[in-house]
Amino acid sequence: MAKTAVTELTDHIESIRREAYNEGYAAAMRAVVEFSTSGPANPKATAARATSAKSTVATTAAPRRQRRVQAKPTPRQIRRGDNARHITEAMMTLPNHTGPAAAIKKALAKKGHDIPYTSIRHGLGQLQARGEASVAADGKTWSYTAPAS
Repeated sequence: MAKTAVTELTDHIESIRREAYNEGYAAAMRAVVEFSTSGPANPKATAARATSAKSTVATTAAPRRQRRVQAKPTPRQIRRGDNARHITEAMMTLPNHTGPAAAIKKALAKKGHDIPYTSIRHGLGQLQARGEASVAADGKTWSYTAPAS
C-alpha cells in the first residue's frame, strides 16, 4: 500500500512537471513567433514589444554596461636576435661589462625590456657561441668581450 501511494505521488508530480514544461515551451514558442513576425512594418507589435520591454526592465535588473578599456598600444614586432642585442646593450652598462644574470635582468628592466631568465640564458648562450660573451669558472658570472673584427 505504501509503495502504491508513493508511486501515485511520483506519477502525479511527473505529470504536473510535464504539463508545466509543455505550457512554458508553448509560451516561449509564441513569443518567438510574435518577435519574428513583428518588424518595423508592424507598429502595433512594436508598441506592444516596447511595453513588455518596459515591464521586463522594471522587474529585472538591467545588465550593466562594461566600460570600454583603453587598449594598450601594441608593441612593435619582436625580431629575431633582439634579445641578444638587448642583452649586449645591458651588459655594456655593467661595471667591467661583467655580471650575473640577475644584474643583466635588472639592467634590461632599466632599459624597459622585461625578458625572462630563460631567454636571457638563451641569449647569453648565443653570444657565447659567437665569442661575444664568456662565462666565469663559477658558472654564474658572464662577461662581455667585444667581437674580434
